[in-house]
Amino acid sequence: MKENLALLTDLYELTMIQGYYLRCPDAYAVFDMFFRRQPFDGGFTIFAGLHPLIDKITDISFTQDELLYLESLNIFQKEFLDYLSKFKFQGDIFAFPEGSVVFPNEPLIRVSGRLIEAQLIESMLLNFINYQSLIATKTARIVLASNGGKVLEFGLRRAHGIDGAVSATRASFIGGASATSNVLAGKIYNIPVSGTMAHSWIMSFEDEITAFENYADIYPENCILLVDTYDTLKSGVPNAIRVFKKLKKKGIKKFGIRLDSGDLDYLSKEARRLFDEQGLTEAKIYASNELDEWIINQITKNKAPIDAWGVGTKIVTADKDPSLTGVYKIVARSRLGRMKPCIKISNNPEKISNPGIKNILRFYDKNNMMLADLIYLEDEKEIKTLVENRAPIRFNHPHIDYASFVLDNYDRAETKLEPVIKKGKRIKPEPKLNEIKEYAKKEINALDPTYRRLLNPHIYKVSISDKLKDLKQNLIKEYTYK
Repeated sequence: MKENLALLTDLYELTMIQGYYLRCPDAYAVFDMFFRRQPFDGGFTIFAGLHPLIDKITDISFTQDELLYLESLNIFQKEFLDYLSKFKFQGDIFAFPEGSVVFPNEPLIRVSGRLIEAQLIESMLLNFINYQSLIATKTARIVLASNGGKVLEFGLRRAHGIDGAVSATRASFIGGASATSNVLAGKIYNIPVSGTMAHSWIMSFEDEITAFENYADIYPENCILLVDTYDTLKSGVPNAIRVFKKLKKKGIKKFGIRLDSGDLDYLSKEARRLFDEQGLTEAKIYASNELDEWIINQITKNKAPIDAWGVGTKIVTADKDPSLTGVYKIVARSRLGRMKPCIKISNNPEKISNPGIKNILRFYDKNNMMLADLIYLEDEKEIKTLVENRAPIRFNHPHIDYASFVLDNYDRAETKLEPVIKKGKRIKPEPKLNEIKEYAKKEINALDPTYRRLLNPHIYKVSISDKLKDLKQNLIKEYTYK
């Protein structure tokens, strides 16, 4: 969706960058985007929203209309507005590949550039990444709960506005949804669209069987009937059987029902029994009605014969955890012609930031399963030498000084932050959405099942290197004891 989002920012971003322009226009800075806790009390998060964000950052410009609006606020000086009239993002951005499994406190995106431009994109960046990562993660949990079943995203009518609906569909597809009911999002992102009928279709005809027969006549090759308008087992399923037998005689074998109320476990088993008794083993059973990962997980454990799940509200609203705790912090700035690491101090140790220009190494075993992540400073050549030699490496807890372990049983390590924008230009073509989805699936499969479980998942280890630990402690002492 092509639109200029230069004003998609909080006011204080603009007031700060006017200050930077007037006091230190050539200052250079590095910012990290990370989040502080796993959503849904889960064991992982799916990183999503990156490529739409890249498009918007590289397109930022201030039109005359936007500049006139800013002028009307009586906050901004003409000199600064003239600067904005020529603004283009010229910085560098490194990021995890979209679809990656990510964890708290590790930088997902690193932005380098003039302090003015790096500050300006903060709100936009957090808006894109926080929401889409949250929805992709929720969907992935639902897909896991279904034991790899088919999940259809039906959340358009409950989404938070138009953009929320479209963004949620994109993110849910990355998280593992097979299709969407949202036709606009389907068109924009080339996502398969899916849908059946509403109760109003059934109620618009004299009786249920007439409604079913008319629908089957119009859509014989994809006939999914909603069977709970009056009575699922006494009326809906028997009438569906009558229609499906006629379709089968014509050689059509793609048909099924949707259950949208009641005891889905019991009703699906009874419907399956009735279909099989009538020789309609091809009939599929779809389920919907305020489903989430916990309900689906329980029904799946009971071996209910449900072939696909329609999930709407609980996906697009990220039910039970409405926001990702993503933040954007300055970690280095230019001073006297060279970069100096920055740190945010807090009485809460978990809110003390990791300073400096960093990257992440992800370690794997010989079966390509994830072992642990290590945050390190980009200039630590010794780390790369240790990895090349498969030598033991110390992993330090990011918040507890005395806690550490040595990893010595790894097979390989991958550097996770990759360049995506150089000097304001996208440097790689955007992958197809289906490729991002498949990458996310591969990432999830590389997690041990203990990290994937819904209840009390194991905590994946994200640690810091010796050099980063020393830098962090020295800066804490420097700023605490001045």
